[in-house]
Amino acid sequence: MAMAASAQTLFDFSLQGMDGKPMPLSQFKGKAVLLVNTASQCGFTPQYEGLEKLWETYKDKGLVIIGVPSNDFGGQEPGQAAEIASFCKLNYGVTFPLSDKTVVSGQGEAPVYTWAGAQAGLLGRPKWNFHKYLFAKSGAFVDWFATTTEPMSDKIKAAIERELAQ
Repeated sequence: MAMAASAQTLFDFSLQGMDGKPMPLSQFKGKAVLLVNTASQCGFTPQYEGLEKLWETYKDKGLVIIGVPSNDFGGQEPGQAAEIASFCKLNYGVTFPLSDKTVVSGQGEAPVYTWAGAQAGLLGRPKWNFHKYLFAKSGAFVDWFATTTEPMSDKIKAAIERELAQ
């Protein structure tokens, strides 16, 4: 018997890693996950700094942040994997995992984004770069945060701390 779509979790999906190899999200089972669609030429690009601070603060407590570079909004991620990785490392010291460039909205969107968007509802779908989805250690959808919500905001930190305490 097939599992109902609502019974899926984040860990049923995979992205492609920066190295071109599959990045099964099941490797993060038992950790809370913050999935963020990113871009290198966006007014919100400095959020990479906040995401790295968030990663440094919570990675040893069970949080994984996954940056998902996307060119979906404003064509603000024109580069290829090597350029994106280099940009993130050199400009923001990013050490959290990054996927390869991925479609996160509309036609051709990655299945994980189709699923997460269905969980979040119409308002919770990415409308711009640096949209954030939070998932529980079980892989269940927890919440979403708009582009304008800074990674180190009290709202995001409180939500992460609630998940890590579970």
